[in-house]
Order: sequence, then C-alpha cells, then structure tokens
Amino acid sequence: MTTTSNSAPLTKKDFKSDQDIRWCPGCGDYGILNAVQSAFAKLGKNLHDTVVISGIGCSSRFPYYMDTYGFHTIHGRAPALATGVKTANPALDVWVVTGDGDSLSIGGNHFIHALRRNVGLKILLFNNRIYGLTKGQYSPTSETGKTTKSSPMGSVDYPMRPVNLALGAGATFVARSIDTYGSHLEEIITLAAGHEGTALVEIYQNCNIFNDGAFDSFRDKAVRADRTVNLEHGKPLLFGAENDKGLRFDVDMRPEVITIGENGVTIDDVIVWDESDESPARAMALASMSEETFPVPIGVFRNTVRPAFELAVNAQVNAAKEKRGEQDLQTLLDGPDTWKVG
Repeated sequence: MTTTSNSAPLTKKDFKSDQDIRWCPGCGDYGILNAVQSAFAKLGKNLHDTVVISGIGCSSRFPYYMDTYGFHTIHGRAPALATGVKTANPALDVWVVTGDGDSLSIGGNHFIHALRRNVGLKILLFNNRIYGLTKGQYSPTSETGKTTKSSPMGSVDYPMRPVNLALGAGATFVARSIDTYGSHLEEIITLAAGHEGTALVEIYQNCNIFNDGAFDSFRDKAVRADRTVNLEHGKPLLFGAENDKGLRFDVDMRPEVITIGENGVTIDDVIVWDESDESPARAMALASMSEETFPVPIGVFRNTVRPAFELAVNAQVNAAKEKRGEQDLQTLLDGPDTWKVG
C-alpha cells in the first residue's frame, strides 16, 4: 500500500495499485474501476481506512487493483467476511465487490442476510448476466431461453432480479447504474458511500467475450434517452429524446407510460420520485417493469434510514462490559456450560 502524507489530498492515482490489470480488453470492469477510484478520491477517503472484499469471479479481482486494504475470499462468502470486518471495527469503510453468479448463486444467503441485517457495507454487484470467469455458462440473471455452454437448448430458468431481491430483503439503499455511464456511476457510488447501512449498487456490466451487447438495447447513446429513466429524488420520472414521456401508476399501482400533451396529460400526472418512501412497493413496481415495453430505471430506488447492525452489536458488547467488566477468554470458555468427561 502506498504511503501518502496526511496533509496532501489523495488523487485517483493514489488508489491505483501496482498490479497489472488482467481483465479482457474492452471489459466493462475497467469503467467501474475508474469510477470507483475517481469517487474515492473526490470523497477524500483514506487508503488505510478502506477495505475492499471480494468473492470469486472476474469482478473479484478488484481488490488487487485498489491500493487499499483488501481480501479476496471464497466463492459467495464476501458478505460474511465483510460483516466480520465491519463488526470488529465499525470505523473501517468496507466495500464488497461481487458478480451476479458469486452473490446470487452460491452466495445467495450471505447476500440476503447482509441486506436484511443492514450491515454498514457498500456492495457493488457487477451484473453481466453470464458466468465470465468459467467461460460462458448461464447465470442466475441470464434471460429465459439464453443459449450458453451449459444451456445449449436455452435456459429454462426465470432470471433473478437483484434490485427486487434487495428490496424484498429490506435493503435500506438500493441503486442501479451502467458501466459506460461514467459520471452517473460515479455519482451513485458517491451516494452509496454516504449511506450508513447496507448500500447495494447493481451495475450492468458488459462481458464483451461471452455476453457482448447484453444491454445495448438501452445503454447505447443513440437509444439511451428513450430506453432509460433516471430515478432522482424529488424529480418527475421523465424520459425520451424530447423529455416528453413519463411514468405514472394506474389505480392498481401498475406503472404506465404517458406522453405529455396527449389526452390531456400534463407533467402533474408524472410520478415525482421519492426514494425515502418507507414502503418499497413503488420501487418494487418500477424494478419489475419489463425491459421490452418500459424504460429501464437507473438511479436510486430506495434510500431509507435504519440502525446499522455493527453499531447495535458493539453497543451490546459495551453494555456487557459495563455490567460485568472485562472478561478472560479462557474463563469464559470454562464457564458453567462446560464439563469434563472422566
């Protein structure tokens, strides 16, 4: 790790390690790494206070490329290790980098419970809808009918939606961005960094080797305005090249696309987004929209406040110390619930 003067503000370069980056040329991971390093520098983070923890997969090489503390763990277990680090030292800034296979397949339960507990972790979930490191098998987020090496006749699975899963698990901060939307991604990472509980950022990431173009139908510059809608707190959900289309809910709270000026529709009919809504129902409705018939939401789905897990655990530890004093570990191990077999 580089040693820098406390008086000199860190730059993006300070967060770059001396390791050669070994992602495939053109991989979307490069854009994400650049956005994270830029955001960290602008936020004034300290190298010695920051920990990046990963599991297994292409995304999980991330800690090697950050000149911070890091931990490359085992498949799907990054949230568990990160929970331990954050609980042991709540002052540390702990980030989890994972992929759709790592977090949603073998690591599904760890992922869910980190969100449920509201541990003070920032989780960056790279979603390329494929297994890249193991060379192109379908993943939990691959679309139904996806032809891959492990599904030659097309996957019969229904895809998992990470944002929906996070909302259902009670996550307090849920957001989405895209690897090529550099400034947007950097902004979302910055917002996640300021959240006190678990912050999940799903990042649509292109795997140009095994699933190239998975998001071209809405991420390319030529179609972006018509095919994405930006979720910004306190602003109407408008989209389109002329910014004349919007979203509203019908009487059954199902989203529908409307056009300003048609059939008496005005901007007052458009949903004004409230990311702080205690109920996740509206966010869930938007996250459930079909990509084929609706714009793809990017931005912050939910941002609410709830006590963080590690603070509650440490409060209990401190309360026990005040009541019983410092205890000797061996004495605790030899407590009333142990016995000898003679």
